[in-house]
Amino acid sequence: MPELPEVEVVRRGVDKWVSGRTIDSTKVFHSRAVRNHIAGPKDFAKRLKGRTVTSVNRRGKFMWLNLDDDHALVTHLGMSGQVLVQPFDAELEKHLRVRCTFTDGGRAMHFVDQRTFGGMAIEELIEVDHNQQVPECVLHIARDPLDEFFEPESFITGIRKKNTQVKRAILDQTLISGIGNIYADEALWRSKIHWATPTQRLTRGQAQTLLTNATEVMTEALGQGGTSFDALYVNVNGESGYFSRELNAYGREDEPCDRCGSIIVREAFANRSSFRCPRCQRSPRTLS
Repeated sequence: MPELPEVEVVRRGVDKWVSGRTIDSTKVFHSRAVRNHIAGPKDFAKRLKGRTVTSVNRRGKFMWLNLDDDHALVTHLGMSGQVLVQPFDAELEKHLRVRCTFTDGGRAMHFVDQRTFGGMAIEELIEVDHNQQVPECVLHIARDPLDEFFEPESFITGIRKKNTQVKRAILDQTLISGIGNIYADEALWRSKIHWATPTQRLTRGQAQTLLTNATEVMTEALGQGGTSFDALYVNVNGESGYFSRELNAYGREDEPCDRCGSIIVREAFANRSSFRCPRCQRSPRTLS
């Protein structure tokens, strides 16, 4: 699933190509893509007609297009969602779910989703702290480390108060948003912390180091267009990201650790997998 860097790459592309433009028409090709818009596809298309996109924002893995009527077009990429900004006469994607055209006749915005786990919806914008507005569905999502108003101290205090494994904590989007399986493994590898370490055992220094490393690895990934393992994640021009070449832990089972040479192992975690170095990231049962 796309994480903070991938969604931010898409947000920047949509902001570049769509902000300031007025929507002319919207066609929903698959109703499931707008399932969270309770009034249905027809209402979805009707409410977008004539609306101007004023800006494109993001929090964690959620992205939304601010409209000129105090509402937002919320877009969640899910497992395989893509937002492509293409010439109107471009060959339609097989898995095209929603298409928006604009009054200037320029590039159209296509929401493509092979598995249709993602989706779009129109929601009212609600004012929160720092005079910002977010859609209702984003209210419970914590700020992410790239947010200018993110509070490191709140994260450090919050994670040490939890009673869970450290990886579960940093995947909790109500504590810190934007981090998924890939960047959790990478941040833990950089911090030399085992994913199952109890959060109560983290020192303040370890929590700070983990936050610093999570921020750094996502910033580096953003600089390379995100992480692509297949054609499901691409930017608005259909291009893949290249950070997969820089990964130290995730997806590197049976390969040598770049730090100590030990063989990276893959372990079951919450119906997914965790990748770690057995020497650098010792099991909490063996920690002295």
